[in-house]
Amino acid sequence: MTDRFSGVVTPILTPYNDDMSIAKDLYLGHAAKCLSDGAHYLSPFGTTSEALSNSARERMEMLELLVSSGTARADQLMPGTGLCSLEETLTLSKHAVELGCAAVMTLPPFFFVTAPDEGLYRYFSSLIESVASDRLKICLYHIPQNTGIGISPDLAARLNEAFPETVVAYKDSSGKWDNTQSVIEKAPGISVFPGSESMMNPAMALGGGGCISASCNSNVAGIRKLYDLIRSGDQTAADALAPQIDAHRQAVQGGGLIPGLKALKAKQSGDDRWLNLRPPLLPADPALASELNDTLAQI
Repeated sequence: MTDRFSGVVTPILTPYNDDMSIAKDLYLGHAAKCLSDGAHYLSPFGTTSEALSNSARERMEMLELLVSSGTARADQLMPGTGLCSLEETLTLSKHAVELGCAAVMTLPPFFFVTAPDEGLYRYFSSLIESVASDRLKICLYHIPQNTGIGISPDLAARLNEAFPETVVAYKDSSGKWDNTQSVIEKAPGISVFPGSESMMNPAMALGGGGCISASCNSNVAGIRKLYDLIRSGDQTAADALAPQIDAHRQAVQGGGLIPGLKALKAKQSGDDRWLNLRPPLLPADPALASELNDTLAQI
């Protein structure tokens, strides 16, 4: 890539109607607000989006709607595409490329928790060769506490070396700084995005790309401000702002992230459809919103 992949990425929430269909009006409105408040990119259908509770058809339709409605440009989208089946991952990834998306964020094939790095290399290299497009850009998605299997720093480096124009980013949602630092050091051709803005400052100091964080759904303006301060080199101002950004993150994380964020959206919008989560997750508790509002007001 000529320009290194970087910025603040919002893995947007997926709102549901009471019949559990996607609430398209809420979805588009939230996406538009995240972009207007400073997100460089949106990442539909990641963990925060309840991605694996949505069908491939729904995921592709919502990407198309984001673009056709004028809510987002295709090059502002980095959709999640990783599934266990290589064929299904290929379908979602090809669709994103054909739509013109900036990149795809791809999980390893979860459930196959004993697969060695060699098997994962085979999976990703087969995906890349099958898409067969120089427009494909992949953000490897490392969240082993959910998937049961991770993408090691050595595997990330090997994939980037083999496909330097395709494997260009890595989202580290492990919460383990040692892993983030190791990927940055071992795979300098990859732009590394911590899954929490609390690690954005030290990661960017080493060459990281920014962050892809659930709390961008509630605080993207603040996170973008911190990102811009770090990029401008105003470390004093960045250090002064960081505790407020961290406190916001801890507050929404304490609410369980998805249910907490959805409860907050319901209170702020006055629309209780935001409280809906698809099974097996439980509906969000409206009481969470009051607790979060009080905490965030103090911050």
